[in-house]
Amino acid sequence: MATARKNGSSRDPDRTRQRILDAATAEFARYGLGGARVDRIAARAAVNKRMLYYYYGNKDELFLAVLEESYARIRNAERALHLTDVGPREAMRRLVEFTWRYYLEHPEFLRLLNSENLHCGRHVRRSRNVVAMHSPFVAMIREVLERGVRAGEFRRGVDPVQLYISIAGLGYFYLSNRHTLSTIFERDLMLPRHKGARLRHMVDLVLGYLRK
Repeated sequence: MATARKNGSSRDPDRTRQRILDAATAEFARYGLGGARVDRIAARAAVNKRMLYYYYGNKDELFLAVLEESYARIRNAERALHLTDVGPREAMRRLVEFTWRYYLEHPEFLRLLNSENLHCGRHVRRSRNVVAMHSPFVAMIREVLERGVRAGEFRRGVDPVQLYISIAGLGYFYLSNRHTLSTIFERDLMLPRHKGARLRHMVDLVLGYLRK
């Protein structure tokens, strides 16, 4: 079995790397960088540790690879929104709605970000890819804002980076602190009606801020 697994892996290295990444994503999202164990990742990916180290070097490099893939996934999904093909107000509405739903559907993404921030972002600072993949995204938001200004719908002087941080923060804080907030305000924030109300609030806030 081990020989077959090894031979199969050597014949399809891309598939093996993806299995390792998928297993590592689940492990890091559950336990964080400090609590994650390479043994468990290797077992989940059905590879031996030696092969894991061959592809990714060490646990920190594997964690960086997971972060890069996680960022790539959300940026690719955002490009699929085709924000430059619709009106500016609709484009911003789509971005807010997408960001909220992506966070809901991919809680592992938020957990990975939490873990990396506990380590002061030291892994993403070493990445050659993260900044490069975000530059087109910022340019896309800037283009939408400029179209909104030309159409007389948006006010001038909005920083696309600040705007996106606000959009992300509106959903991120709500979800990452849902347990304490639900207790403090005696309201189950994850009930469908409260999640729906949150999304409407986010859209109104962002569009209200942008309105000329």
